[in-house]
Amino acid sequence: MGARHPNPRLLKIHRCYTVEQLAAALKLHKNTIRRWAKDGLRSIDDRRPTMFRGMDAADFLRSRRQAGKRPCRPGEIYCLKCRAPKIPAGLIADLIVKSATVGCLEAICPACGRMLYRRVNPARIDAVRGNLEITVRQAKPRIGDRAGPTLNGDSKGAVRT
Repeated sequence: MGARHPNPRLLKIHRCYTVEQLAAALKLHKNTIRRWAKDGLRSIDDRRPTMFRGMDAADFLRSRRQAGKRPCRPGEIYCLKCRAPKIPAGLIADLIVKSATVGCLEAICPACGRMLYRRVNPARIDAVRGNLEITVRQAKPRIGDRAGPTLNGDSKGAVRT
């Protein structure tokens, strides 16, 4: 019904909300708001209807979002399968440079064996490097970057080679 990560900027910080109003503002179910109240969302008082300050609800959402973040330190790349920052296997990574400001670190997760990816600025690679041994490669040209047509792309019925 609602978003996985509700936007706290949708709430007016100087307004008070009932459970139903808060659920409508965030496009969530009212039981979600009630569960948040049990998890630590502060209400104004213990009276009915339960009222919440917009500022308290926005702070609660920001703190929940911040608690789920796991930043990578230098030398680490986030593994989506393991859901944690990992030091690549063998301390080896490849930097694929796509442009002057865009690059991608690629490595292998030591725990699950999957590929790890991390977007980086090639000019600031020293801040991300840590103790990794990095091999720099250029990205392969994209199909739109090629100068001429491909040999097997003739649509007029010519013989393909």
